[in-house]
Amino acid sequence: MDDLYDEFGNFIGEEAESEEGSQVGVEAEDYTYDDEPDEAPGVTGQELMEIDDGPSNAIILHEDKQYYPTAEQVYGADVETRVEEEDAQPLSQPIIAPIEQKKFNIEEADLPPVFFDREFMTDLMNFPDQTRNVALAGHLHHGKTAFMDMLVLETHDITDRLERRVGKNRDEQLRYTDVHILERERGLSIKAAPMSLVLPSTKGKSHLVNLIDTPGHVNFVDEVAASFRLVDGVCLVVDVVEGVQINTEQIIKHAVLEDIPLTLIINKMDRLILELKLPPKDAYFKLKHVVEEVNTIITNTAPTKAASKRISPEKGNVLFACTDMGWCFTLPSFAKMYTDTFGDINVDEFAKRLWGDIYYNPKKRTFSRKPLDERSARSFVHFILEPIYKIFTHSISDSPEQLRPVLASLGIELKPSQYKADAKVLLKLVCEQFFGPSTGFVDMIVKHIPSPIETAERFLERYYTGPVDTKVAASMKACDQDGPLVVHITKLFNTADAKSFHSFGRVLSGTVRPGMQVRVLGEGYSLDDEEDMAMANILEVFIGETRYNIPTDGVPAGNLVLLGGVDNSIVKSATILP
Repeated sequence: MDDLYDEFGNFIGEEAESEEGSQVGVEAEDYTYDDEPDEAPGVTGQELMEIDDGPSNAIILHEDKQYYPTAEQVYGADVETRVEEEDAQPLSQPIIAPIEQKKFNIEEADLPPVFFDREFMTDLMNFPDQTRNVALAGHLHHGKTAFMDMLVLETHDITDRLERRVGKNRDEQLRYTDVHILERERGLSIKAAPMSLVLPSTKGKSHLVNLIDTPGHVNFVDEVAASFRLVDGVCLVVDVVEGVQINTEQIIKHAVLEDIPLTLIINKMDRLILELKLPPKDAYFKLKHVVEEVNTIITNTAPTKAASKRISPEKGNVLFACTDMGWCFTLPSFAKMYTDTFGDINVDEFAKRLWGDIYYNPKKRTFSRKPLDERSARSFVHFILEPIYKIFTHSISDSPEQLRPVLASLGIELKPSQYKADAKVLLKLVCEQFFGPSTGFVDMIVKHIPSPIETAERFLERYYTGPVDTKVAASMKACDQDGPLVVHITKLFNTADAKSFHSFGRVLSGTVRPGMQVRVLGEGYSLDDEEDMAMANILEVFIGETRYNIPTDGVPAGNLVLLGGVDNSIVKSATILP
């Protein structure tokens, strides 16, 4: 064995003969295994073998070596293959995108039918003396949104939609201006909600009323402040049972300090009858106490203006309302009901005698300051509260046979099927026919809240910081629709998909139209520092109706407007100039 290998282990023995090796191979090939299948005829083992070429001595660079087939070799030349890196994705786009909620607000699919002509409404915008810009403000759950619902039901033909509601939804409050998902879930207003309505007065004259429903929760007082910057007056809504609350006091102080005219709406009058079950005389003192509370806060806030800002029903700036039953009235509007029934009565003189320590003598048909006897009732109790109490009592307790002649004496006609309705539904039907539409509310705001022309000077003095001897200032002071454009923006409303905003404000001068190129002046803008200014094109001009927007060709001075396309540079408030 040692002779066959050298000291390095290399084989040095004789090579085996080729004949022997080939003979072994032949013997192996001649042996046939039983398990192996027969090869196809005509195919030899030599043809099945893949013969590799010998090793190549070519020098191949590392980057030119191919370890795997290319995408073109795998998928073919007709397939486009793209390789993207992770860094190519922008930072604003998440790696795992969340589930998108497409809509955050409730919207009307189409413009809902209304009982007035929308072209007539746009024509009224050209008459500022027939326009009123009003904010509804008050404490939480005192009935601001419910009061707006009452006005919406009077102007919008949506009764069929409400009648189709079933189950729990049938008795739910409409809450037409609560459009955000959180507002619907929590049952309170979070955002201010504007609506423009055409409402008639007791004389039959139509007025354009731009209303803003504000939140009552103290956390959203900023929405109230932003709304007050746009309106000419405030309707303070107070629950008659709860009275003046802490947020009510803050709203009164803010309105008085901003010199905004104030009117009072005493809401939920039905609670005095159905919940507290107060007799009419005690109900009068409860109402009087609410009025005195408001006047006390006004006096403490601005003693020098207390007389001019005094709230009192005989002045006509107090509205008594029950939004759940769909009725409201002022002393003049209730006095007019007596005039329509009993003939020639001076409405204004009669209304002045329906509040305070004034008593009616039915025998002499006269009024006096002193009661005739201990059982004498004040004129407000005799002429207003007692009839309302009787209507409630008969509607709830009487059978249809007993109720029918009582309602007939009042001129109220109901369908036979309506007499079989639930007591609450029947009472609402009776009250709606007895009191009629909300003409008393329109009379109150027309008389005690000034028009945009009358408040133009107040806007100029309080909010305008530029020179007052210019053409722009003179146009704002005159509320000139043909002057240079000035729009005061105080609020941004998100769209239904929450991807953009509409700017809400008031046109102080000129007429805003779609397609105008304007300058948007931010809060930090001044004549010395013009950095906070941006150019923008007004893409859309709307009349805001909360659940839907009415596109229009232009909104003149003195009206509220919703603009699209100018929100990119606006943070909170802004001024739009040409």
